[in-house]
Amino acid sequence: MRFRSGRQFLALQAASVRWLLAAMVLLLVLSLFPGLERKAEAEPGAPPAAAPVVVIPVHQTIETGLEQFLKRAFRETQEMRAMYIVLDINTLGGRIDSAEQIGEMIRESPIPTIAYVHGKAVSAGSYIAMNAGKIAMEPGSSIGAAAVVDASGKEVDNVKVISHWSSQMKSAAELRGRNARIAEAMADKNVGVTMPEIGRTVEKGQILSLTAEEAVKVGYAETLASSVQDVIRFIKAEDHPVVNIELSAAERFARFITQPWVSMLLLFIGIAGVAIEIFVPGFGVPGILGLLGFGFYFFGHYIAGFAGIEDLVLFALGIVLLMIEVFVSSFGILGILGAISLISGVVMAAYNTQKAMLNLGIAFVLAIVVVAIVIKYFKHRGVWNRFILSEQLTSDQGYTSAKSRTDLIGATGQALTPLRPSGTALFGEERIDVVTSGDFIPAGRQVIVIQSEGSRVVVKEKHRN
Repeated sequence: MRFRSGRQFLALQAASVRWLLAAMVLLLVLSLFPGLERKAEAEPGAPPAAAPVVVIPVHQTIETGLEQFLKRAFRETQEMRAMYIVLDINTLGGRIDSAEQIGEMIRESPIPTIAYVHGKAVSAGSYIAMNAGKIAMEPGSSIGAAAVVDASGKEVDNVKVISHWSSQMKSAAELRGRNARIAEAMADKNVGVTMPEIGRTVEKGQILSLTAEEAVKVGYAETLASSVQDVIRFIKAEDHPVVNIELSAAERFARFITQPWVSMLLLFIGIAGVAIEIFVPGFGVPGILGLLGFGFYFFGHYIAGFAGIEDLVLFALGIVLLMIEVFVSSFGILGILGAISLISGVVMAAYNTQKAMLNLGIAFVLAIVVVAIVIKYFKHRGVWNRFILSEQLTSDQGYTSAKSRTDLIGATGQALTPLRPSGTALFGEERIDVVTSGDFIPAGRQVIVIQSEGSRVVVKEKHRN
């Protein structure tokens, strides 16, 4: 599709932006009203016979997204005036700061809590479980191994970080009357602990992890439970209704969007689409896809709690600066500022900045390849054609700048003025402006036309035989 004017192009771009904003607003409404897509457990207006037991899953990596979901779940639980909260835990850990916020949320809950570990409660997951009032564990599950690691999985040896995290684990254990030394040994390999209840000693240099049976014997779990129903029987709530709070549609969408490979794909679509629309205008579709790619990337990270409005504004500023750089020469200043803003917005919106940089780099390289291919096959549409005069008006296309006198080629005339090298010659009764190839021809000499290009008639002196 080609545009007859820049107004048509801008109109389509504006329409695509409006469509994108409408889609994002719809998803935002779903995120703000998560109860709309959750199936009710009871008939509207009919209160349950007894306060419910609310089961909340903690199955994903511990990060800001999970924290936001749990905030919503705890708020709804209080509105239900629940009897008990069952935290269904199966996680390998995650961010320490998010775990600390979740732990504080559990401690401050006015509703009693019990953690049900039915897989693994490793690292930050063990901290969340220890903040609950009680712990029940499935046979074969484990808790502990809470050493601090970086994004690559390498153990952190910073003394201050280890000391802080170890003290947090210790405080959570002391709050619920558990052996604080065991909690420290889970987080700091330099502690070491002896557990006579199970005849086991963890030497310094090792991180402690407990099986379900060991956790019960050393007082870190109150009971073994094969299912959530066993947990409910343990807290004597068999006669109470059970409500399961699940991720909302918007939260599930955000969780899918924030997966590393999906984020990279969206960044690739965004970069390639916008670049193609800028450098090869006239399509419309690449620009719309590019905006959708970036829009879903930021929306997913916003719903997950990773991104803020400031990240989106920073990214949008980068796009605007890059577009201005294409049309207004700033010696690269606007381009550099735009690139910095764009990259900063993408990276700051992500949960893991290192992975975000890697995803952005891969997406950028792939986008360059695709854009280069598109430019190769559609270079006649390129934006550079607006600044370079590439059209040729040839006589084959019917264009003439002056009447061509090819009929004079070979004609003989007389020089009316000296030709130095230009002058006037008479051919029959017609006066013609002529030019020589550089020779001087006096007036009155015979000349012959040897070439004619438009209004330029070239002659030479005709020598007598």
